[in-house]
Amino acid sequence: MAEEKKVNINIDPSIAGGLYSNLAIISHSRSEFILDFATAVPGLPGPKVGSRVIMTPEHAKRLLNALAENIGKYENQFGKIEIVAEQPRGTFNLADFNPGGAKS
Repeated sequence: MAEEKKVNINIDPSIAGGLYSNLAIISHSRSEFILDFATAVPGLPGPKVGSRVIMTPEHAKRLLNALAENIGKYENQFGKIEIVAEQPRGTFNLADFNPGGAKS
């Protein structure tokens, strides 16, 4: 198993509270992945993007692996996360909103 590294990070208090997101819109080009985190609220017109993260394909793959590892740890501790079939997908590709449009 890989040795865990300790990293000291600093976080600005204005960011430390986090941002709630129940929708992620993901698009990509050859050189980058763009992740828009949004909040969709019933009764309001359309989701509002609260944060955008742009990363290289390598870092996107590292994020995927880190999420998979952490979801595995979560499920071992708290039980399987169930995806309810009736709910809309929580992740979209930009092309879902712009059918036939240009790719990023």
